[in-house]
Amino acid sequence: MALVPYEETAGVGLQKFHKPLATFSFANHTIQIRQDWRQLGVAAVVWDAAVVLSTYLEMGAVELRGCSAVELGAGTGLVGIVAALLVSSTSNMRLEFTTPRTRVACSTN
Repeated sequence: MALVPYEETAGVGLQKFHKPLATFSFANHTIQIRQDWRQLGVAAVVWDAAVVLSTYLEMGAVELRGCSAVELGAGTGLVGIVAALLVSSTSNMRLEFTTPRTRVACSTN
């Protein structure tokens, strides 16, 4: 594990986490995720790992059609939303304090 000191005013690389809306295109859909770093911190932003995994799934590296999927630690729900567009049945599971945010992201997209 690495611990990286973070200063909001440093302005290097993390500005995208402070944008209130992140927009992505996966599975022929535009997906919009609301972000709120200040209120919920790391659980309320779309991390690069979610984008990479979503891209990996969309590329068909794993056959998902006809499968069921459960996304544990859904955070903002991006991977679960992409999986839902690609599989028969998907469930997102996240800590209670972010569940309403994940539900909004899923219902919006």
